[in-house]
Amino acid sequence: MRHRTFARLWPALAALLAATIPAAAQDRWPERPLRLIVPYAPGGYTDAVGRLTGRYLERALGQSVVVENRAGAGGIVGTEATARAAPDGYTFCMCSVGAVSIAPVADRVNYDPVADLGPISLVSAIPQMVIVNPAVPAQTLAELIAFARANPDRLNYASSGVGGLMHFSVELFLARTGVHMTHVPYRGGAPATLAVVTGEAQLTFTNMTDALPQVQAGTVRALAVTALERSSFAPSVPTVIEAGLPGFSAESWNGMIGPAGLPEPIVRHLSGVLAEMARSPEVIAGMAAVGAVPVATTPEEFAARIRAELEQWRETLRQIRSR
Repeated sequence: MRHRTFARLWPALAALLAATIPAAAQDRWPERPLRLIVPYAPGGYTDAVGRLTGRYLERALGQSVVVENRAGAGGIVGTEATARAAPDGYTFCMCSVGAVSIAPVADRVNYDPVADLGPISLVSAIPQMVIVNPAVPAQTLAELIAFARANPDRLNYASSGVGGLMHFSVELFLARTGVHMTHVPYRGGAPATLAVVTGEAQLTFTNMTDALPQVQAGTVRALAVTALERSSFAPSVPTVIEAGLPGFSAESWNGMIGPAGLPEPIVRHLSGVLAEMARSPEVIAGMAAVGAVPVATTPEEFAARIRAELEQWRETLRQIRSR
């Protein structure tokens, strides 16, 4: 109860604290190393994007950026730590759609994504890829649907945790197809993908970053991508839409977010740096290496997207519960 009360009072306290930070200190920002929380395990898509961003910021800002992996509960643990941090411009999060736009409507979290977080800019976007263990007797998504219908609850699907995009995208797929599978949550996208490789789980909807190396190695089979169009990183892989589910889309994103109440000059400066980063040939190549596309937005655009997605996933949850 105390955590919830603190979370509700924090935005007002944060605004008061930000107002007390001298303008001169904001002009000198950053004067010490920054902390960038990655709310997932090392080795996954978000971790790769976070470390790429951290290296760029170190050069652009002239300060060290310490990447801190705070995995747990599908990104909720690290995102909550960000919401509770002091709004002094030294703690940020490489947040993702799951903990920001999905978990707050699917789970009881101790933060309000609108009131307790301060969006700065989107950083990257990537579709998910539907992959299965080679032992699954399905060469296409349509064949997977047919097999699942004939064998209800025989298939297990892995996710990065309850309430994340990997979880909700499969649940949306199940609601649209009427099939039944068993959910097995893991502590991040990389472990969930590895579970499909080893056969602990039969399939997952995972980030392109985690899927592509395994697809290329032949340890998993790619059946579809969850974007509206085929991905340039895997042009031979059809979309879920092509398998007969019109309009199906579940795009993953990462964005830099801080606690609510960050000083406006710091938000604007960092947003501008991230916009420059999205145009950097080195960053574009680095993102492509992990199957991602650089993206940049204004803080207002990012905030509007979060609000829109909260409504979208709230409706998805209603459909899932009513099926």
